[in-house]
Amino acid sequence: MIIVHEIFVCKPGFASKLAKTFKEMMKFSPEMTHVMTDMIGDYNQVIMVSQFEDLAAYAKAWESYKNPSPEMKEAMSKMEDHTQMYLTGRREVYQVW
Repeated sequence: MIIVHEIFVCKPGFASKLAKTFKEMMKFSPEMTHVMTDMIGDYNQVIMVSQFEDLAAYAKAWESYKNPSPEMKEAMSKMEDHTQMYLTGRREVYQVW
């Protein structure tokens, strides 16, 4: 199993808005399992967690974003301004043992 963390450091005041936007995306992306915000540690972090069977499934999910369904296009339109809500980010990919 592969678990992916998409970590965003948001501009002050935007973490909850970005988290809500990601939560809406969960309806269209079954691999998304959690949206988390910080409680202790670095401020203004939003982490989107996705789970995949293996790296091939992860790659297949990326391919589906290149050719989105009409429902996915609608969801992606809601994400158009998400880049204005965060300062930086990173992706962490883990293998579960």
